[in-house]
Amino acid sequence: MLRSQMKCVSIAVLAAAGVLSAVIDCNADTSRFTPPATPLVACDPYFSIWSTGRALTDAETTHWTGKQHRLGAQLRIDGETYRLMGATPEALPALSQTDQEVTPTQSIYHFAGAGVQVTLRFTTPALPEDIDLLSRPITYVTCDVASSDGESHDVTLRIDASAEICVDRPEQQATASVESLDGLAVVKIGSVDQAVLQKQGDDLRIDWGYFYIAAPRDAKPRAEVGGFGAMREASDASRATAVEQAGPDAAGDLGAAITFELGSVGKTAVSRYVVLAYDDEYSIEFMQKQLRPYWRRNGLDAEGLLREASRDYAALLKRCDAFDRELTGDLREAGGEDYAILGSLAYRQCLAAGKFVADENGQPLQFCKENHSNGCIGTSDVFYPMAPQFFLFGPSMAKSFLVPFMEYASSNRWKFPFAPHDLGTYPKANGQVYGGGERSEENQMPVEESGNMLLLMAAVAQIEGDVGFSEKYWPKLQQWAEYLREEGFDPDNQLCTDDFGGHLAHNVNLSAKAICGLGAYAKLCEMRGDDAQAREYRTVAKEFAARWIKEADDGDHYRLTFDRPGTWSQKYNLVWDRVLNLDLFSEEVFEKEMRHYRSLQNRYGLPLDSRHAYTKLDWVLWTACLTGDDEDFRALLAPVVDFLRETPDRSPMTDWYRTENATKVGFTARPVVGGVFMRMLCDSDVWSKWSKRDQTQAEDYATLPPAPVLHELVATADSKPSTCRYTTTKPMDGWQSSSFDDKSWKEGKSGFGAKGTPGAKIGVNWESRDIWVRRHFDLPGRSERPLRLVVHHDEQAEIYLNGVLAATLTGYTTRYEAVTIRDEALAALRPTGNTLAVHCRNSTGGQFIDVGLAEVEFPRAERARFATTSSATK
Repeated sequence: MLRSQMKCVSIAVLAAAGVLSAVIDCNADTSRFTPPATPLVACDPYFSIWSTGRALTDAETTHWTGKQHRLGAQLRIDGETYRLMGATPEALPALSQTDQEVTPTQSIYHFAGAGVQVTLRFTTPALPEDIDLLSRPITYVTCDVASSDGESHDVTLRIDASAEICVDRPEQQATASVESLDGLAVVKIGSVDQAVLQKQGDDLRIDWGYFYIAAPRDAKPRAEVGGFGAMREASDASRATAVEQAGPDAAGDLGAAITFELGSVGKTAVSRYVVLAYDDEYSIEFMQKQLRPYWRRNGLDAEGLLREASRDYAALLKRCDAFDRELTGDLREAGGEDYAILGSLAYRQCLAAGKFVADENGQPLQFCKENHSNGCIGTSDVFYPMAPQFFLFGPSMAKSFLVPFMEYASSNRWKFPFAPHDLGTYPKANGQVYGGGERSEENQMPVEESGNMLLLMAAVAQIEGDVGFSEKYWPKLQQWAEYLREEGFDPDNQLCTDDFGGHLAHNVNLSAKAICGLGAYAKLCEMRGDDAQAREYRTVAKEFAARWIKEADDGDHYRLTFDRPGTWSQKYNLVWDRVLNLDLFSEEVFEKEMRHYRSLQNRYGLPLDSRHAYTKLDWVLWTACLTGDDEDFRALLAPVVDFLRETPDRSPMTDWYRTENATKVGFTARPVVGGVFMRMLCDSDVWSKWSKRDQTQAEDYATLPPAPVLHELVATADSKPSTCRYTTTKPMDGWQSSSFDDKSWKEGKSGFGAKGTPGAKIGVNWESRDIWVRRHFDLPGRSERPLRLVVHHDEQAEIYLNGVLAATLTGYTTRYEAVTIRDEALAALRPTGNTLAVHCRNSTGGQFIDVGLAEVEFPRAERARFATTSSATK
């Protein structure tokens, strides 16, 4: 638990659903800690709202990307209004914040002034033993108010939210309405366009689905929607006009609020709460198939979600309190107060950087997002450092992100002898986009990813006590082990997970991963009963380890690369030798490295290697576990927490920073911080205790969704280049309509782009920032199959059919992808005389645009999967 020790408060909480008692522990041995940013709503990469202020009223709340996602809270006390959350209106004074806590599932603020004491609590019930509950996109905001001066006070509470939360950009149009639902007052806000799963990329916010604020009617809330600025400025809540429908309007100008009249408040606390929820309806596209969020798998909808959230409020707050106490207690026992601080801050950030969805059989799949690096989805060298937090809580969590990756890697889509890097660009997991993608070995991470997967699959077997989960994928695991045997000991010039450092040949730490990966495969063989292969691969791993110790030796430490004396690096990959009990390296190796590390630390931590002063927070925590010694662990941990205390960068926790001055290099809000839980995996008793609580018991996963078959009606350049009209000069208004005269435009063959753009077949060279393209086509004799755009774009594209917007795309692709067409554009199509018009804008790197149309045939997916040996015996 994180605590800023300003003033401890002990209050009784009177909840709307009943009486609860909560006591704030004033005796924890903590010094004041204010995170660089505090998670308020932490559900998934799109529903992720943070406070970057040192106090909750210092700054407007933001999405993790830094764009405003404004939430606010105001308290009117005896006729005077004070801010509890949000930096505006500036004319309103902020009630003094006296304390702050961050626990694994909650962020809690305490305030005092005007004769009252206030607690504002944000609870995201991220309880890992039950993925159904964990996947709920909800956060409770609870406000408790009590008199602190012995007098009674007249109090009104208002909680507001901007419609920015449901759009990518504040100028996008949104609507808001007040709804009534079985004992709940509800506000619903959503974008007008509802472009479901159309965009992909990193610096994006969701612009489909609906955001909800709900409150129990027995608390007599007043719900309203309207102009957000006017709502905020109305310091007297009773003066606001109760509007029940608003918009369409720019989302940045639209908002909603829930107001509670608390009445006369005395020494007994009065409590009110709201539920913040987001129903995205469809969350992830996996191999062209749109998948529902996991909580929706049995037909539950937004109304049902809100009912369940309200019904379970009191019980879930108690469960979250209990979970937080136990987990922080275990963290404290494992590594002291600093470890409790770090683990508490990392917990929700890790989970909020991914999404749980249901496969065809209703089983949980998790897709992590590579936040603030390149936006990839299901990246091996991102879920590799993330894995300790997931593995700690049992096999259902552990397998949730491995299944989609292994299904893809085992398909005929992946043709290389090493493991893939990623599954696509979030939220579209349609196949690898990094480096050479599915096309070539260029800029791949062959040793990195193959080693990652063997280690993680062995860790699943260790949790379950058998290799049933690995059996389905055994041919692929064997292939990767053979690859590491041939290529892993002395890696060629290639990338590893720390790709920001560039290509590196003879990488000693990468070699350590390959050696441990081979040991992990030998362990799997042994558990499988294949003693001969187990002996063979264990012998190879032991021989490689002995060579590694000799060839990497540099006196008092081991080198960065085999061929560079006088260099060093963190050997964080060696931690698996301890976690998986591989017994490949001696304790002397770990102790020798640790002595060197402790002599090299800067003010804010151990650099990643001898080339730079920056470090990776997740890897430092793995390195700290090498010797298993408590003093060593705390010595490497303490400067990391000092960094978090003192960094000037106000943003969600980074994992890449400078150890000499505590400034961020890059990376924000990434799931890799789950790696700080590696210390917990080193204690087999603690790991077993948590993992055995797995209630989900996931099994019988669905097969990889079969690839859809595209029947082209309007050809792309990839199949048959077509004649188009184009211009790179901004045209007159109406350029997208069928009647527009484009005779003055140039004529050329599709596609349009610059040489070197991945996957691009270029007919016309385009190197300017913008291009506008038009072509005419007929659609005779269409079938009943759904129609899709077939698009390869780099970067932003707006596509029109007969003058009606069909799709807006951001980011870029490295291949053609099927894109859903908006209903209005579909309705505008006719058998003959159609016009396809496209505007594409490029900002950096490669550039390309080509668009066709196709009917899509979706083959039936196999529903049968496999039951793991372990699940069959449970």
